[in-house]
Order: sequence, then structure tokens, then C-alpha cells
Amino acid sequence: MNRRSGEPMDEATDDTAKAVPGTPGTADTADTADTADTADTADTADTADTADTGGEGAGIRDDDAVIRTRALTKRYRGGQLAVDGLDLAVPAGSVFGFLGPNGSGKTTTIRMLMGLIEPTSGTARVLGRPMPRASRAVLPHVGALIEGPALYGHLSGRDNLLRYDAADPTADPRTRRARVGEALERVGLTAAAGKRAKAYSLGMKQRLGLAAALLQPRRLLVLDEPTNGLDPQGMREIRVLVRELAADGTTVFLSSHLLDEIEQVCTHAAVMARGRLLTQGPVADLAARARGRLVVTTPDTADAARVLKEQGVVDVVAAEDRVTGEPADLEPADLNAALVNAGVRVRGFGVERASLEDAFMALTGEGFDVAG
Repeated sequence: MNRRSGEPMDEATDDTAKAVPGTPGTADTADTADTADTADTADTADTADTADTGGEGAGIRDDDAVIRTRALTKRYRGGQLAVDGLDLAVPAGSVFGFLGPNGSGKTTTIRMLMGLIEPTSGTARVLGRPMPRASRAVLPHVGALIEGPALYGHLSGRDNLLRYDAADPTADPRTRRARVGEALERVGLTAAAGKRAKAYSLGMKQRLGLAAALLQPRRLLVLDEPTNGLDPQGMREIRVLVRELAADGTTVFLSSHLLDEIEQVCTHAAVMARGRLLTQGPVADLAARARGRLVVTTPDTADAARVLKEQGVVDVVAAEDRVTGEPADLEPADLNAALVNAGVRVRGFGVERASLEDAFMALTGEGFDVAG
């Protein structure tokens, strides 16, 4: 995650305080100072508990979960409760979206999972092993991009990757250049591989960080806001790459505050707000829990809006030739009949499929411009 112990910091760009993807590293000293010195907080016995736990994560056995947390909590000095009793279960082979507004506790959770900071209480297991105690055994199987890549600005993109790979004791030096070339091609940086990293745009740095996480096959890929700084085409390319990795058997844990990104690429998701887990499960199931909006197409928008309100529809919005609203538990056929009986010319009537955004709004009542 962060640089290896002994690597020079004075040659790197300002990003070097952040996590280096795909490479095991030392804990962040600024954060570990904030934790209580309790012994092995997250280090329960190495044997996996095979019994299911209650709550939203029930149904996924521990030996089927790539990531499993129980009551994971992080409280910083000063009393800030960043993560509060998190019970998370990430099934093997999934593309798991970790969703929440900025400040909801997503990055703090990821840093605990990767052993960069210790939890105040609770446990975390990654690939069946307790973290942070088993970091040395677990991290070689994990590629990660957390809070942006750490780059050496005076080195080219290619040389950055060569250096990262050389620092990995599990990497085969005989295949190093070939693997670096393949990783650069996979993220679309072959043409810019010889350019110094300090000249890279934010999006190019994100791509290089992803390339570093892909230098070797990984059982788990952890990506914190991977499309940050990318243009729409770059975002599309990253989504395609994530799908390809999942098809190859890699579990992808992807945090984001972009609902559309999660819905397009993820098979499962969890929703965080203000440090607490609100829900988790297959994306389709989460969206299905929210009721879609009623949509009426009519030239008589004012009359339609009035009738719908009289029938108990809430949040009624009229725009051009459409009227939408929240039907609550009302029967759509009865609403349609009421419109027709009132003389409203109904040209279209239906309920839109609920989206992940609808589910999030139903759970939290707030949008993603609100920091948790």
C-alpha cells in the first residue's frame, strides 16, 4: 500500500504520503498514533469462523467472503467516530461497490482493511486472514489504489512501474519488463510511458496507479475512487477493465460516491453514511427495495398534477408533457382511472424502474453532495 520501508521519500512527488498500489507497505505513522495501543484489536484466531452472522451479511459464509468485518470501529483522538460497528461481507468473485458520500467512512474502512491503520475495536479479515496482523501474508495477493497513486515525479511512468515491481519480493525479475508493458497497455498509457510522471494529468496518474496494481495477478483488487480525474471516455475504459478483471476471477472492491458508476459496473454494493453501514447486498436487490417514480405523459399536466395530489401521490413534479411523483402504496390502476375520470388525456402511464440512487435517497434522505 504505502512505500516499502527504506525507500527514499525525498525523491518522490507530494503524493508519496499516500498509498502505493499493489505493494505491501508500512503503516501510516500519522494515523497509527491516533489509535489506542490495544493488543491485536483485529487479530482474532487465524482460523475462519464458518458460521454465518446475522444482519445484511448473513447468507455469506466466512470461507466464501474475501472481506469480512465484524463490529469494525475507528474512533480518532478528539472523539471523531469515523467508522461505527461495521459488519461487511464481500463475496468472492464479486465487483463490490462501497458507496457513500464523501466523508462517510469509506477510505478509513479501506485503510483498516489494508492494515494501514488499526481499528479501535472490532475485527477485519481479508482473504480469510486477520488484518493487520496477517498483512505480510495477505498483501502480496492484493492490488490497491487508495487516495491516489504515489509517484516519483522525476521518473517516467514506465520507470515508476519498474521500481514498484522491483520492490515486490514476489515479483519475477525475468518477466518484469513484459509485465510492465502489458499493464501500461491495459490502462492506455503505452504512448505516454516515457513521459515523466510529474507531467501527467490527474487522470493519467490514476491510470498509472491502476497499472501498478495490475503488475501481477491479484485475488483481490481494492480501488478507492478509481475514476477520480478521468474524462467520460476514461471512466468507460476503467469500467470495462474492472469487468474484465472480474471475469478473470479477481474480486474487485470499489469505493465511490458516484451512484451511476456503482450501478453500471458492480454486482454487489454496500451503502455507508456517517460511518455506519445502512445496507448491503446484490445491486439489483438494493434497487428493488426502492419504489420507482410514477410517470404520466399528458398534454394536461396541470390537471394531472392536481388529480395525483388529490389521490395521495407525493413529490409531484410537472415538466413539459410529463408529470412524475412518488406513488407510495397506491394502486397504479386506480390512479390511472382517476386521471381518466377527471378528463385528463393520458398518453403514457407507468412506474419507472427504481435505481440505486432511489434506494440511497430512500435510505438516507440525502444526496451525495452532503458529507457524512
